[in-house]
Amino acid sequence: MQTGQWQPRDQQNSTIEDMMKTYLAKVTPTKKGAKPEARRLNRLLREKKLMNISLDAAKPHHFATFRDARLSDGVRACQYDLVLLRAAWNTARVEWGWSLGDNPLQLIRFPQNNPPRERRLKYGEYERLIEASKKSKVWYLVPIINFAIETCMRRGEILSLRWDNVDFVRRKVLLPDTKNGRPRWVPLNDNALEVLKNLEQTNKLVFPITDVAFRQAWDRLRRRSAIVDLTFHDLRHEGISRKFESGMSIPQVMAISGHRTASQLFRYVQLE
Repeated sequence: MQTGQWQPRDQQNSTIEDMMKTYLAKVTPTKKGAKPEARRLNRLLREKKLMNISLDAAKPHHFATFRDARLSDGVRACQYDLVLLRAAWNTARVEWGWSLGDNPLQLIRFPQNNPPRERRLKYGEYERLIEASKKSKVWYLVPIINFAIETCMRRGEILSLRWDNVDFVRRKVLLPDTKNGRPRWVPLNDNALEVLKNLEQTNKLVFPITDVAFRQAWDRLRRRSAIVDLTFHDLRHEGISRKFESGMSIPQVMAISGHRTASQLFRYVQLE
C-alpha cells in the first residue's frame, strides 16, 4: 500500500478498456460533442493491444507505442485519442475514486499540430465537383457545396440547420449552437438564398442527412472528381477568402464566419 502497488480487489484486474467504457457511459453523454466523441471512443476501444493492458501495469511506453502507430492515421486523430485517454485516467482517479497512480499520459510527448491548411479550390475544381455531383444520385451534394461556399459555415452547422431558424425576410439564419458555444446569425446573400428556396421543406432539418452519410458521400465525390487533397472544411477557406476578395471588411467577415479574433480569421484567408 505504501508503494502504491496495492489495488482494491475490484480494481486489480481492471483494464484500460474498462476505464474507457466507463468514461463513454458516464462522461461522454454529458458533453456538447457527445456523438463525435462516442464515435472516437468506440473506434479507440477496438485497439485491443492497448485496451487489454491492466491499469496497474499501464506505463508511459505503452501509450507512446500506441501514439507512434496511430500517427499513421493522422496527427489530429492521434491527438484526439491521447486526449481522451488522458482525460479518462484523470477522471477515474479524481472523480470516481479509482486507486490509480500518476497519469502516464502526462509523461509522453503529444504530436505537434500540422501547419494550418492553405487549401482553396484550384482552377476548374469547382466545376469538376459540381459535374461529378450531378452524376450522383445524392441530391444534397450540389446545394451543400454551394451553401458552404456562400455562407462559410462548418459542416456540422450546415447539417444541423433547421427551417425554423431560417429567416427569409431578414435574409439570415440562426445557428443556436456553434463551435465556440455562442449562437450567431449568418447573413444570406442572393446565392445562398437561392439554394434554400430550391429545397423542399419536408423535414425539420434543412439537410436531413447524418454526418456519417455526408462524409461517405463527400469521399466518393472526391474520388469521382479526381480531387484527392480537398477536404470539405477547405470550402470554408474558399468562402472566407472570397468574402475578402469581394471587398468585405474584417468585422463583416468575422460576423459571417463566427471567428472571435482577427488572428483566428486570418488562418482561413488565402487571397489570389
